[in-house]
Amino acid sequence: MVTAAILQGLQVYGISIVISALVAILIKVLVAVTGRMEKAIQPEIPTGTVCPIGLGVPDEDVAALSAAIYVAIGAHRILHIAPTSHGWAAGARASQHSHTPGPATGRGAR
Repeated sequence: MVTAAILQGLQVYGISIVISALVAILIKVLVAVTGRMEKAIQPEIPTGTVCPIGLGVPDEDVAALSAAIYVAIGAHRILHIAPTSHGWAAGARASQHSHTPGPATGRGAR
């Protein structure tokens, strides 16, 4: 009985080793294939004019933002840079002040 349980445990252990080795090999192949695919596709570097600049945004800021975005996510176009509205902040402030304080109940006069 005990030897059969030990034998079955070793079989399960051996099967798990084989399966994990196959998964590791599959991952290695997928990494190699996707690495070759990335090397084959050369990204097109955009040339020409910089994105349209909104009023009040300095050219140096646009250049710095464009360079940072290009480094972070690759060759993408910036379509619009402008100041944002703070409507969401006003809504949040209004929701925090929506409760009006009233007289404390259950207290005596102070």
